[in-house]
This record gives sequence, structure tokens and C-alpha cells, in this order.
Amino acid sequence: MRVIVVANPKGGVGKSTLATNVAGWLAHQGQHVMLGDLDRQHSSRQWLGIRPATVPVIQGWDLSDGDKLKPPKGVSHVVIDTPAGLRGKRLAAVLALDPVVLVPLQASLFDMQATHAFIDELAQAGQGHLKRTGLVGMRVKDHTIAADRLTEFVSGLPVPLVTQLRDTQNYIHLAAHGLTLWDVAPGRVERDRAQWAPLTRWICDA
Repeated sequence: MRVIVVANPKGGVGKSTLATNVAGWLAHQGQHVMLGDLDRQHSSRQWLGIRPATVPVIQGWDLSDGDKLKPPKGVSHVVIDTPAGLRGKRLAAVLALDPVVLVPLQASLFDMQATHAFIDELAQAGQGHLKRTGLVGMRVKDHTIAADRLTEFVSGLPVPLVTQLRDTQNYIHLAAHGLTLWDVAPGRVERDRAQWAPLTRWICDA
């Protein structure tokens, strides 16, 4: 069983968007996918609640602060959507699952500061975690000063920027119906799927 954790201590960076679309991609690969939601806002859990029965199944995993992070048997892949402020014992419990870690961040000073601190914390937890950690730029607008600063920032980190996802309403519209990029005709989201190609390859290789 493979575990993919989507984490960043800052809120509002796109963790649920990234987690649900990763789960959707895996489901369309024929995997038995479970989506766990550690965030108190339960965005991913609510999204699962409106997911149509006509698309590949993603199993929910209800988690609370008192639950042990032990995925049930019979699942090939687990995707965990984490809350803002993930650190300490809760972070240690997540890292104990030996996951691939995806760190979404936007091109803002506050996101970059929080991400830098989080990468430092992962390094302190063990260098092995950094080898399976990748950054994902979220809501990136091409050819902007902010995008250039994001590229410059990540160049100084010990983990790769796997891909950058553009600022588009596609994710919002699809999420409102419990869907992902993989649940609609490719032509509708061709540009977005192209941006995901490096990320899906990286997850397979990590």
C-alpha cells in the first residue's frame, strides 16, 4: 500500500484541491483508493459526499484526532488531506506511514515562509523524508513577478518543484460536483492535464 500525504502548515494553499485530484487520478488508474481527511473543515470528506456514482469509486476514511493512522486492509493507495498547522506528534504519526509528501504552495511571501519552515521540520524528522517530498505550485500565473519569485525560492530548497498548476476555474467548477480533472472529457481540461503529467510521473517514481 502506498500513502500520499498532501501537507503544508499554512491554510488556503490548495491542499484539498490537490488531494482530491490525486485520488481521482489513482482511481482512474484502477487503484483501490482511500481518501483520508484530517482537516477539521472536512473539505475532502464533503467532496466525497457529492461525488457521483457514475465515476470511479474513491473510498472515504473518517479520521479524528483520537484515531490511529492505520489504513484498513484491501486498499492499494491512501491519500491524506491534512490540516493547516500540521506539526509535532500529528506530523510524526503521518510520517510514520512512510509516505510520499506533496507540498502545495502559492506564489506569495507567506506561503513561501511557511513552506520553508515546513521543509526544515521534515529534514529534522529525517533526511529520508525529503527524498520523497515534492513541491507543487498552485494557482500560478505564467509570466508574472510572483511566478518568477516562486521559481527562485524553490531553487534554494532541498526538494524539487515537481510542477506548477495554473490559476483556473476548472478546479472550482469540478469540485462543486465532486469531480476531478480525470472525470471529464480530456478535451475540456487538456491544458490542466498536461500540467499534471510531471506530477503523476513523479508520484509513480517516488
